Amino acid sequence: EKGDHGERGPQGKVGKAGSAGRKGPVGFKGQKGSMGAPGERAKTNYAAFSVGRKKPLHSNDYYQTLIFDTEYVNLYGHFNMFTGKFYCYVPGVYFFSLNVHTWNQKETYLHIMHNGAEAAILYAQASDRSIMQSQSLMLELQDQDEIWVRLFKGERDNAVFSDEYDTYVTFSGYLVKPSSE
Repeated sequence: EKGDHGERGPQGKVGKAGSAGRKGPVGFKGQKGSMGAPGERAKTNYAAFSVGRKKPLHSNDYYQTLIFDTEYVNLYGHFNMFTGKFYCYVPGVYFFSLNVHTWNQKETYLHIMHNGAEAAILYAQASDRSIMQSQSLMLELQDQDEIWVRLFKGERDNAVFSDEYDTYVTFSGYLVKPSSE
């Protein structure tokens, strides 16, 4: 005759691990989680613009911002065509280049401006013939810095030449190295 079960004995030694079993079936899809915190604004390490002017301009004021009417490149819209200014949103070292066509018998006197201060001057004396002039420079810019070109009216007529068919005035800039690197 079979007897009653006895008391459970002490735990034995752990044996060798066996092989992994088969993967089980996929479970049901869970509920949608709550919305997370907003992320940071996307950061870009690029900035470049190239604009031109097809209209001639005579200075009619002591200082006059040069407004451009032709957009060749304007990454992320950092150059504002209405104000004629480049606004820095990516701090770093930038290269800028200004090219203008002088006007016969008129002086050409422009400043490349950095936050209200003259960073560089492009100048040509009045002459019997017109010529192409250029100026370039590198500047280290901080967030929200502004770069633009202005005419400076001195004692003489100041003008830049252009016409509706060709572009004789160009202004370009691009980021060489961002500060974040």
